[in-house]
Amino acid sequence: MMDLFENLKIKVNEKLYLKDPETSVLGKKIIQESILLIDEIGFDNFTFKKLGEKIHSNESSIYRYFENKHKLLVYLSSWYWSWMEYKLILATTNITNSKEKLKKAITIVTERVTIDTNIEHVNESILNKIIIAEFTKTLQTKEVDQENKEGFFLIYKRLINRIVSIVNEVNPEYPFAKSLVSTIVEGSLHQHFLTEHLKTITDCNEPESATHFYQNIAENVLR
Repeated sequence: MMDLFENLKIKVNEKLYLKDPETSVLGKKIIQESILLIDEIGFDNFTFKKLGEKIHSNESSIYRYFENKHKLLVYLSSWYWSWMEYKLILATTNITNSKEKLKKAITIVTERVTIDTNIEHVNESILNKIIIAEFTKTLQTKEVDQENKEGFFLIYKRLINRIVSIVNEVNPEYPFAKSLVSTIVEGSLHQHFLTEHLKTITDCNEPESATHFYQNIAENVLR
């Protein structure tokens, strides 16, 4: 499967960038180093000036690719969810049993990413850490409705609805499939965050606990 990722081209909404960072060495460097810097200092402390110093480039050169740091974060999030969707499709395509397919899908979207694949300028393991810590900041803004209309979250919603379709295969009568899946995906991020920072209020302190927790929830409510 690693070989399949080598030539993977993730497609992200063109409105998120001024110039596609995938088309140049500098653009890929911006993506690579922004992931590392956001992980190191947090998104709130992250600035294009600090990123420019890290990549030894003018701050203005980064603004040629991204209008602001919010759009960069949404770009990174969209890249991550597109990569998740790709993994989901690969992992479930040949599974015919709906319950097993759902179990596998939940595993894909809830497990901690510990292995970096062969996509040179994106460390998926570190990006996973950023999504856990910062993803809500892409949604919880005053501009979310307008950004949603512009398709900023289309990939994320598409991933959710792919899993919803599997839930409907398992139990077509279950009335809350979308709420269940969005709770599983976002809830797992929260559980991983608690595991890192507030261990005393979660039971998901083992590497696979969050996955088992949400598989258990899905199994019980879809009976």
